Amino acid sequence: MLRFLKILWIALRFGLDEFALEAGGASSRALHALLFFRTLDEPRGVRLRRALETLGPIFVKFGQALSTRRDLLPPDIADELAKLQDHVPPFPGELAAAEVERALGKPVAQLFRSFDVQPVASASVAQVHLAVLPDGTEAAVKILRPGMLPVIVEDLALLDAGAALVERFWADGKRLKPREVVAEFARHLYDELDLMREAANASQLRRNFPVSPLLVVPEVYWDWCSGTVMTMQRMSGTPVSRADELRRQGVDIPRLARAGVEIFFTQVFRDGFFHADMHPGNILVTPEGRYVALDFGIMGTLTEVDKQYLAQNFLAFFQRDYRRVAQAHLEAGWVPADTRVDEFEGAIRAVCEPIFDRPLKEISLGRVLLRLFQTSRRFNVEIQPQLVMLQKTLLNIEGLGRQLDPDLDLWTTAKPFLEQWMRDQVGLKGLLRALRNEAPRWTTMLPQLPRLLHRALADDRVGRIEHALGALLETEKRRTRALELAVLLLAGIFAWLVLCGLG
Repeated sequence: MLRFLKILWIALRFGLDEFALEAGGASSRALHALLFFRTLDEPRGVRLRRALETLGPIFVKFGQALSTRRDLLPPDIADELAKLQDHVPPFPGELAAAEVERALGKPVAQLFRSFDVQPVASASVAQVHLAVLPDGTEAAVKILRPGMLPVIVEDLALLDAGAALVERFWADGKRLKPREVVAEFARHLYDELDLMREAANASQLRRNFPVSPLLVVPEVYWDWCSGTVMTMQRMSGTPVSRADELRRQGVDIPRLARAGVEIFFTQVFRDGFFHADMHPGNILVTPEGRYVALDFGIMGTLTEVDKQYLAQNFLAFFQRDYRRVAQAHLEAGWVPADTRVDEFEGAIRAVCEPIFDRPLKEISLGRVLLRLFQTSRRFNVEIQPQLVMLQKTLLNIEGLGRQLDPDLDLWTTAKPFLEQWMRDQVGLKGLLRALRNEAPRWTTMLPQLPRLLHRALADDRVGRIEHALGALLETEKRRTRALELAVLLLAGIFAWLVLCGLG
């Protein structure tokens, strides 16, 4: 409750009531009269950014996500929120050095040939300092912000309480599973607070793209890593948001935008392991036009079932096969079994058909997702919490693509990749890959089958097995007798009707 009151006070202090009550009216005038003592001499975008910074990391992350959606925000607000991507006020460099010494157990002078106490980047969860390892290797040291955990725990408790109220009192609450969504967000956030986990994520992503012409991932230096400190290869490049500078360097911007879409779909459908925090502050571009991925705290994962479901939906969507999209939802059990496929198909067509054959600058996935949300409410579609991070990433990708190349045709770019992926999954190559993956398990299980069968028949469960088989046979006998009686009864009725007719 104290945290809630603090949030309310900060919102009023920075004049955020202006956003809720900007339409005016008696309530707006009354509130302004009550708060006559405050002075709001800064622009609204600056006040919103400062309020989010004051409220802490969860609210900063919310601002980061909003900053990528310039199609949904006024320019003044979008410009200010973009500063949250890598211009969050840093904590003192002396505290950073002390945390490094505490985490790694040695003085900074022994750990590094040099360590710059001035951070080069500062974000909601951590900040980055440049350093040189003892062998002369240039490195970047990421250090977790001290004292973050208590605030995050309080904010997550507020979110969970709010989700519980939504689930209880809103008609769509149970279907939307808000508490599961908050739990999914909390899990990813706690993962982000463990820099050893982030280092492992970076290492995995680097293995997935070892010599890629599209994506570069920094190497992790494990001897200089802990739960609060992560040391990795120093990367150089131009922030992806500086499109004018990239053009000056000769980077092909439309090709760069297409490469971003290809990287995203490769991570999702080939690997089932994707960067789920792809706002512009986390991406650099080399002069050769390769992406440089940074900040691996939030990574999404998908099961084979999720990947197959999504690929079928995307392909059907690109082919405008809306009946297949509707059937895929039914087969996955995400809509009630009694849903009429033709009605569901028509609703999906009404949402999706208007956006085809149009460049990205004329499409807003945010608005499309809103309309899909309204459709899902009408047909009682169950929200899948494990796909929340993917939806967030897809919106980030759209926002990034819109900044780079508004004329990007998202559908034309993605369709060939998905078609090739599906051919690999369902064709001979997919069968051989599945056999290869399952072969070690089969070779282990097959020699054990005779022994396991003998044990099952020899122990005291055999009586229960025989009893179960006997009960099953008796049930089938009863069903057979009932069927015979029914046939005889119908035959007798038919014969009686015939005789009556003859008489």
